Amino acid sequence: MSLPNKKLLAVLAASGLVLTACSESEDSNQEAQNTDGRGEITFAMGKNDTDKLRPIIEKWNKEHPEEKVKLQELAGEADAQRDTLVQSLQAGSKDIDVMALDVVWTAQFAANGWLAPLTGELETKTDDLLPATVKSATYNNTLFALPQNTNGQLLYRNTDMVKEEPKNWNDVVEACKKVEGQDCLTTQLKQYEGLTVNTAGFMAGWGGGLTSEDATPTVTSKESQAGLQAMVDAYKDGTISSASTGATEEETNLSFTQGDTAMAINWPYMYENSEADGSAVKGKVEVSPLVGKDGVGVSTLGGYNNGINVNSEHKATALEFMEFITNEENQRSFAEASFPPVRSSIYDEADIQEKFPYMEALKVSLENAQPRPASPTYDALSKAVQDNAYAALTSGKSVEDATKDMEAAIRNTQG
Repeated sequence: MSLPNKKLLAVLAASGLVLTACSESEDSNQEAQNTDGRGEITFAMGKNDTDKLRPIIEKWNKEHPEEKVKLQELAGEADAQRDTLVQSLQAGSKDIDVMALDVVWTAQFAANGWLAPLTGELETKTDDLLPATVKSATYNNTLFALPQNTNGQLLYRNTDMVKEEPKNWNDVVEACKKVEGQDCLTTQLKQYEGLTVNTAGFMAGWGGGLTSEDATPTVTSKESQAGLQAMVDAYKDGTISSASTGATEEETNLSFTQGDTAMAINWPYMYENSEADGSAVKGKVEVSPLVGKDGVGVSTLGGYNNGINVNSEHKATALEFMEFITNEENQRSFAEASFPPVRSSIYDEADIQEKFPYMEALKVSLENAQPRPASPTYDALSKAVQDNAYAALTSGKSVEDATKDMEAAIRNTQG
């Protein structure tokens, strides 16, 4: 999950890239040039997750000795990864052929003309991939990347404290009334990208959302306001722990695995931590999809999309390598490494479900998930959401005022 990068946004704005994104997107349906080029390629990805890709690259290189893939590890920090890619692409460099993009970067890179659209000779099949992941790789009704791996949020609970699986948000509220002497539900409400994710989730879980399909802000709709109000009310009445406004994913992880909170919202990685030796909740952890007003809730997507540098001279090889990553064998290896795959069928395999008990719930979460807005100025949009949601949570700002100011700020980011 990418965190906001104020420095990069300023650089983009100063260089005119943000300002020109809207005009460049008008040409986003044009087919890429030199689509039949073949040869060795360079694949760039943040170093935190390259251990999952190295075996796949080795298999590819063994099968394609004339079209080997060279791995270029980027920094571990998401913002630093993007800085490197932006500087290379802005310079028109051909050094990187395929890049692993955080899902929220896809629209930004596509709008600036840096990605080869997957149309014409680069058209690829996505029928077997989770629909929400394909949507996250689409901008201006055009596929600009191929989903590589994904991520969805889950509701964790300590079964000693909350025995029954909540089926809707009211069930969570009622369960928390019975939890005494400690926190009930912890999630990420610190003023960073996690707050945007959770705000979007609550709004969508009540039938609203941040923006419509055509990028129109929808935060002032009655459904969106009801979702934000539910989050604010839950924070104020203690359903959501007071610690949540200082919590990132890792603080949430520690709180749950140390037994300090009865329930938590977090990504799948926390499951293995919860069941590890030394965890206070080992053997008493169950997971379910997020819940909303009337039933299954709406998770925000994480993960990577793989895009082809528009200047690459070996686009045909690049596309085939991206497709290779999404084949059943390689996607299964992702599942085995707790790196959620984008191929839907993997989640239904009995041995995968047995080894990773959260997989069934995760598939439901992903089937109901929504990508964050496909905006070339996503960072500024996210800041608008964070600033106003945080004020509603901590400073007494009314949900009506918070969403009105949120909408005005989002419109301002759109120019």
